[in-house]
Amino acid sequence: MGDFVGGLASRRVSPLRVLLVSTPLALVGLTAIAVVTGGPIHPGAVGWGAACGLALGVASWWFYAALRSGPISVVSPLSAVVTAGVPVTVGLIRGERPGAVAGVGIVLALVAVVLVSREVTDEDVRPHRFTPKVAWLTIGAGVGFGLNFVFIEKAPVESVLWPLMFARLAATVVVVIIATGAGELRLPSGGTLKLALLAGLADTGANVAMLLALRGSQLSLASVLISLFPAVTVMLAIVVLRERVHLWQVVGMVAAVVAVAMITAG
Repeated sequence: MGDFVGGLASRRVSPLRVLLVSTPLALVGLTAIAVVTGGPIHPGAVGWGAACGLALGVASWWFYAALRSGPISVVSPLSAVVTAGVPVTVGLIRGERPGAVAGVGIVLALVAVVLVSREVTDEDVRPHRFTPKVAWLTIGAGVGFGLNFVFIEKAPVESVLWPLMFARLAATVVVVIIATGAGELRLPSGGTLKLALLAGLADTGANVAMLLALRGSQLSLASVLISLFPAVTVMLAIVVLRERVHLWQVVGMVAAVVAVAMITAG
């Protein structure tokens, strides 16, 4: 949900102005949760959290920029397949070997995301088109989000949620620096501000769930399951924005549900 409302806000103002609200808000929320949950602050929590935040800050900027210009129902799932591909590759390289059922589920999940991302070719007159620039922004964002999974998964478990706090702190610094250089150091107002605030709140909850999932499973499995979130985004784009979907996207959504069941069972 966070990427949908954030993308919607980015269609009204610059993506950087949206991030100037959502990223610091997520920082405040994650700091409060980290204080409550406790845990020691190890150097690894600071280092891996900061590395995660650097990748996350740039990836969020590119992702919102892609959502601003391209169709949300295409950009979101396509970035997700790239996002999933990065940690899956890292997990396999370091020796993770999912079971047979889970392995088939991973392949099916990746196929599902590709199917959901397919765009109807007769819609070139639409204002939000999947242009080469949007494609590169989407791929770049996916790589950044994938590195986010890899880095945060390596943070020490005993630090509980502190790595997320340091990740958001680093991401906030990155966003402020980029916004300053681009002359976009201004907050949105009105309905756009509300959307940006909602994106920040949703991002806070999603990040806590992400870290818990990565710590409770193999990197290659958890990252793919997390990357199936575009199914929700696509549904919101269909219902709220009336974006058109075709048969292959419906097949992809069904495949995504089956893939979740297979990965969970495996």
